[in-house]
Amino acid sequence: MSELSAPVPDPTGRPLPVSLVDVGSYLPERLVTADFYGGEDDALSASAMFRSPRHRRHVAPGETAVDMIEKAARPVLERAAARGDGPVDVLLTNVQLPDLPWTGAGAAVAHRLGQDPGWVLDLHNGGCVSFVHLLRTARQILRTGEARSALICCVQNTAGQMFAQSEVRRRSHASVPGDGCGVGYLRVGDESPILDVEVRNVGEYAADMGVRLEDRRYWEPGHGQLDVAFTPHKVRTIIDRGNALVPEVVGRLCARLGVPTSAIDLLVTNQPNRLFLRHWRDALGLDPARHPDTFDEYGNLFGAAVPVTLAEALRQGRPHPGDLLVLAGFAHAGDIAAAAAVRWHPPSP
Repeated sequence: MSELSAPVPDPTGRPLPVSLVDVGSYLPERLVTADFYGGEDDALSASAMFRSPRHRRHVAPGETAVDMIEKAARPVLERAAARGDGPVDVLLTNVQLPDLPWTGAGAAVAHRLGQDPGWVLDLHNGGCVSFVHLLRTARQILRTGEARSALICCVQNTAGQMFAQSEVRRRSHASVPGDGCGVGYLRVGDESPILDVEVRNVGEYAADMGVRLEDRRYWEPGHGQLDVAFTPHKVRTIIDRGNALVPEVVGRLCARLGVPTSAIDLLVTNQPNRLFLRHWRDALGLDPARHPDTFDEYGNLFGAAVPVTLAEALRQGRPHPGDLLVLAGFAHAGDIAAAAAVRWHPPSP
């Protein structure tokens, strides 16, 4: 990006306004039902946290995170070009199962999309709330005046790879995730402004989510299959934390905005299971119509859930112009929770 293309900072020194103006999604073609899984009667099979959705999608063999981002992002970038926006100055990615562990996906994504951003960052943390985490990071960069536009990309690709392994797929939690990708387009301007972002990092919970391998570290050779480690005690703890964390960060966000949580027109969260979704909307005083639910259709999409669910809502005509849109969730065992508020206005053609 040349200096001439950068937005002019506010002469008063105030941060520039930044808007979320578009989202896009991609879901793999392969539709997978519960029959694919073994349904092993393990210690967690009765947990409400791992009750299976009706459907989920799996990545195709050989399908990469870069492939998924390209399919989600191209229509968004085409709409941006038609509006006169672009090129992309900031590119941020989060990939649940990194298939380019040294370079990250960002550089390859930029090349595939024909972009030459000055900022390319692959952020591994954030998990199920990575879209809000990336939104906050991109907003902060754009507010400085060093860039005009940003593409943020979240990929969930463990369902058809890690959770489809021959041993892992027999465990009760394996049927919950689905694969997909969601992207968002941000630009400097106040037409659909990001009003505020609330993030809570709780480092003491970080060690409560780990990998399951009995005899080796994950990068060492061996025969065990990589999985997520859960115990009944940890699951009960995560449920308690998740029930509390999302209403907490949304409540703090709304308090700073000076509105009650009941004033939220559309709450879009990550989609971990039916239990959390029901508890969150009840705690925040929202009816189901204001809290879109894609869990039974796509499963737990981890970080991709927020943009995919928002893209689904937009296809159904929501949110409406002027609505208060809140994006929220928590990740892992509760080490990060976040919420962002947007005064939604669809982009001009």
